[in-house]
Amino acid sequence: MAEDCVFCDIVAGKIPTEYLYEDDTVLAFADLRPIAPHHVLIIPKAHRDTLVHAATEKDGELLLGRLLKVAAQLGGARLETDGGYRIVVNNGPAAGQTVYHLHVHLLSGRHFGWPPG
Repeated sequence: MAEDCVFCDIVAGKIPTEYLYEDDTVLAFADLRPIAPHHVLIIPKAHRDTLVHAATEKDGELLLGRLLKVAAQLGGARLETDGGYRIVVNNGPAAGQTVYHLHVHLLSGRHFGWPPG
């Protein structure tokens, strides 16, 4: 766990959060500041700052695959009710990453244009 990491605090149970999914590696919960009607965050339980950090780890391929598999599982219901969903990973400050604990955004419930704004 990293000091001053809100997601590590959620994993540790220091911040009460209703989990939408949990296994040994991954945790999913509703975003506290959603940008879509359905906005879920999927995080690794072990701290990884960025996508690049996770990808260079020994278990990186398994971890990244697990994050996307959980996103697809949770997104399946959104596909049925909302007609689709978007998966986003912000990597670094220029991409809009504000919490430096790798996380996947699962967004649905509204139309998303392309290119994103």
